[in-house]
Amino acid sequence: MALLNNFAVEKANFSGADIGLLQSVREIPGFLAFTAVFILLFIREQRFMILSLIILVTGTMITGLFPSLGGLLCTTLLMSTGFHYFETLKQSLSLQWLTKEEAPEVLGKLISVGALASLCSYAGLWLLLEYFKLDYVWAYGITGGVALTVVIIIALSFPVFEAQTVQTKKLVLRKRYWLYYALTFMSGARRQIFTVFAGFLMVEKFHYSAADISLLFLINYSFNWLFAKKIGQLIGKVGERKALIFEYIGLGVVFTGYAFVCSPEWAAALYVVDHLFFALALAIKTYFQKIADPADMASTAGVSFTINHIAAVVIPVTFGMVWLISPSAVFLMGTGMAVVSLLLSLNIPEHPQEGNEVRMFKWTGKNLASDTGGQQ
Repeated sequence: MALLNNFAVEKANFSGADIGLLQSVREIPGFLAFTAVFILLFIREQRFMILSLIILVTGTMITGLFPSLGGLLCTTLLMSTGFHYFETLKQSLSLQWLTKEEAPEVLGKLISVGALASLCSYAGLWLLLEYFKLDYVWAYGITGGVALTVVIIIALSFPVFEAQTVQTKKLVLRKRYWLYYALTFMSGARRQIFTVFAGFLMVEKFHYSAADISLLFLINYSFNWLFAKKIGQLIGKVGERKALIFEYIGLGVVFTGYAFVCSPEWAAALYVVDHLFFALALAIKTYFQKIADPADMASTAGVSFTINHIAAVVIPVTFGMVWLISPSAVFLMGTGMAVVSLLLSLNIPEHPQEGNEVRMFKWTGKNLASDTGGQQ
């Protein structure tokens, strides 16, 4: 991800529209994440997750060999298929293996551990680019190869962990989860502003090099490493409602700042703050864990990733066209998304649980029937 924008611009001569198309293609496997529940009919979740990681790192490893629009579309699709299945399964297994009380802190700790791994990766990447002056093909090849080796070691070293609740092996959509679905949809839309356009702003407008972007990612993950566990603990104390309200107010300020920033230093500051807010988004997962049937974790993880990526498939390519006219307009539309997310978060109860999923617009009565367990 640190290399993508620079590789696309320097080696494949991408425009804003091209990068939007690439990011839309990258999100297609996320849109199809619901198919994970069908694959689980034939393979255990933990083994499927290992296989997904192998696909992910293989796609990364070969990216530098194909510096063209068609090549990047293919390698990105391969990488993304592994990534999105992995993320779906990671969410499912995390919520199955953790209690509701420990989930916020441990999920925050997982972000912190991932950030530490990313710090090592980006530090190595910076050395490869700045000190050894290696080409992109070697940077992708070495990092992807190391990751593949680590995945194989993990696959051979760890036992199979058993889940306490047998998971539903079919698609489940429940009316009472509607607010979770809405928050997940808006989260997918918000993520594109950071993943696609904030990074592209750094390269196109402020001419950040690949090494500069790697350094910026180092800062981002340093903050996550230091504070993600504490953020998880904070969510456990103040609750999901207050945490998400704070996040969306902050995002509104950050996105508006992107629209008008003229200094590369201020742009970098916004980028770091934007990334830090991602840790608060785990409150959406813990909110769902509190209101959900434990047997729904695997199925709903796939469904939620699909919902998350409905916006993710459409926004990059459509906003990429808007970018050609006005980059600022893209970020102001992001501000609008933050406002919509804020309004949705106000509907989360102080103490969410089964039967108390929302403050307003509950699915009760004949017209808005409560879903007590059936598939909708």
